[in-house]
Amino acid sequence: MKDHQANYKDYEKTQEPKRPLLKNCLKAFLIGGLICVIGQVISTIYMYFFDFTEQTVGNPTVATLIFITMLLTGFGVYDRIAQFAGAGTAVPVTGFGNAVISAAIEHRTEGFVQGVGGNMFKLAGSVILFGVFSAFIVAFIKTIFSYWSGA
Repeated sequence: MKDHQANYKDYEKTQEPKRPLLKNCLKAFLIGGLICVIGQVISTIYMYFFDFTEQTVGNPTVATLIFITMLLTGFGVYDRIAQFAGAGTAVPVTGFGNAVISAAIEHRTEGFVQGVGGNMFKLAGSVILFGVFSAFIVAFIKTIFSYWSGA
């Protein structure tokens, strides 16, 4: 029996198509980098036209990127970009926006409360939970160190 399983696994390996690993990594790097460049352009526009500082521009930039991602996901454009770029679209904050809106779109036929509201944060909920928890731990450690240093 084990001999048949080993033979089958060997056969599977010969039939499996080779993945273009370098090409996929390059596409993910370029598209992820392009998303980051777009974020930098948005930050610069906010600082130049809306009088934000380097310390305060982060939140509106992230919110804008998430909003743009949600619009593109709603129109089906972001899915095509993600199909091309792979992980390049999942790593930046745009992956979060896509995860939230995709779940909402998928469950909209079940109604706004139980469908959209109940399922919107299923995938993104763990990201939010661990993000808030990590921020709490970091703030707690920073507070302890600030207290000990007398600052």
